[in-house]
Amino acid sequence: MTSLYLQSNNCVMEIRRDVFQAIADPTRRAILSLVAIQSMTPGAIAENFNSSRQTISKHIQILSECELLNQTQNGREIYYHLNPLKMKEIDNFIEPFRKMWDERFNKLEAIMKNYKK
Repeated sequence: MTSLYLQSNNCVMEIRRDVFQAIADPTRRAILSLVAIQSMTPGAIAENFNSSRQTISKHIQILSECELLNQTQNGREIYYHLNPLKMKEIDNFIEPFRKMWDERFNKLEAIMKNYKK
């Protein structure tokens, strides 16, 4: 989880972001899908959306803060790529639910096969 601190009118407010908040947004999920295929610059990512570059940059910033995206620099260009270790954390959380639903669907399938007979 990433903590951000915003200061406004002598008041400090903490904003916490975690990977699940980051992937809750469909645009951020689409960005993750794009960079999963290949590393991309912010401009190349933005070309895939009907949003402003500034909006896409904010999405990239959130994904980076949550460590879902890593960046590397090649000359003057910054390339973003998927952080598979952080994606594995998401998978580890979801896996027990996947197993539970697979078992339930398998039981339902068995019941339906018996029902057809």
